[in-house]
Amino acid sequence: MTRISPWVWYGALLVTGAVISTITYAIPAHLPIFLPWQFHWVEFLATFLTLAWFWRGLQVLPRDRQPALGRKLCFVVGVLSFYVVLQTRVDYYAQHMFFVHRWAHFVLHHAGAFLIALGMSGPVLFAGMPEFLKPLVTSRPVQATLDVLQHPAIAPALFVGLLYFWLIPVIHTRVMLDENLYELMNWTMAINGVMFWSLVLDSRSKPPARLSHLIRALMILLIELPQMVLGAILSLSMTDFYPVYNICGRVLDMTALNDQHYGGLIIWLPGTLTSFAAMIVVLVTMRLNEERIERERTAAI
Repeated sequence: MTRISPWVWYGALLVTGAVISTITYAIPAHLPIFLPWQFHWVEFLATFLTLAWFWRGLQVLPRDRQPALGRKLCFVVGVLSFYVVLQTRVDYYAQHMFFVHRWAHFVLHHAGAFLIALGMSGPVLFAGMPEFLKPLVTSRPVQATLDVLQHPAIAPALFVGLLYFWLIPVIHTRVMLDENLYELMNWTMAINGVMFWSLVLDSRSKPPARLSHLIRALMILLIELPQMVLGAILSLSMTDFYPVYNICGRVLDMTALNDQHYGGLIIWLPGTLTSFAAMIVVLVTMRLNEERIERERTAAI
């Protein structure tokens, strides 16, 4: 049976993207909710190349080196959740309602990124990507950058710092009126979320994991309180910090304060619950690793 070249699939992906781009440009007001409000090649290619490389990696790696089925599903759902908030009509509502915007960023920074990290599918992706990209991923500059950004003193500060930074009223107003800055905001939140949760949710013990379970638990505690504070401020304040949504035009019948209060609650409650879930995962993986080490010691006697 003749095997189809990967480049044929890449070509089909480009054609599909071109068709979707043309449709969204020609009839933007008459499209179903699952098609993009504004088509962006970067998000489209990032999503489907990731899924294609993941699929190819599953064909290349032996089963004993692949993550469990549940982890595979977590990874795929996480990647697709990014696509939903960035490349469907959900993005339109996120540009016109603060609380929808907070839901979108909750997916990018918390829920979706959490699932991708829980998938533990980095080796599968690496195995499935083109050979010419692998030296770039393993290059010293890339690894050095990861070492800095995932340092236990920097990672939690960056995680919380980005959340606060993009919600500074003056900056948020500027971002929501500039398409390029809006894209930059979304990408930084998504990448930072995946990097942080990948560090925390690594199922391995140290080494080969970067951090011990104790440090990971401490990092979770460090990000939890600032999120609760920010969520409480936005959900309890009687000042409208984000009048830019009046400029953009709210698409749902809701007052500015109600919109802001709901957005604050999303930061406060689901964000806190994600931290609790991460703590449970860390404790469970710590216990499983301890049991594995104990079994290995017993077997060696």
